[in-house]
Amino acid sequence: MKSYAEWEMNYEAEILQAEAARSEGNEGMARVCARRAAGIVVGEYLRRHNILIKSKSSFERMNFMLNQPEEDDDMKEILRYLLLRVTKDHTLPIDVDLIDATRKLKAHLIEDI
Repeated sequence: MKSYAEWEMNYEAEILQAEAARSEGNEGMARVCARRAAGIVVGEYLRRHNILIKSKSSFERMNFMLNQPEEDDDMKEILRYLLLRVTKDHTLPIDVDLIDATRKLKAHLIEDI
């Protein structure tokens, strides 16, 4: 089981990597890192609530959270953004900042506890 400090260090490392990728013009990598950071947040939330899911996949963790009836609409909207698939030209179908969405997810799931 990971300590609080370990999960948060992993989260921060992914966010920093996402920001660095964006500043270098690599939005695809920025999205990948933001999604990994979101998976870390969801994993910590599940751990704190003693909810065990076998998958370590960020997408599967986020899909699991999206399908929980007790979650509010704002959080579900953030998860939907993070789960968006890119188009054929490797862009998102809507204008959304996944780094910002990940920060909002963390604030909603972890910092509000």
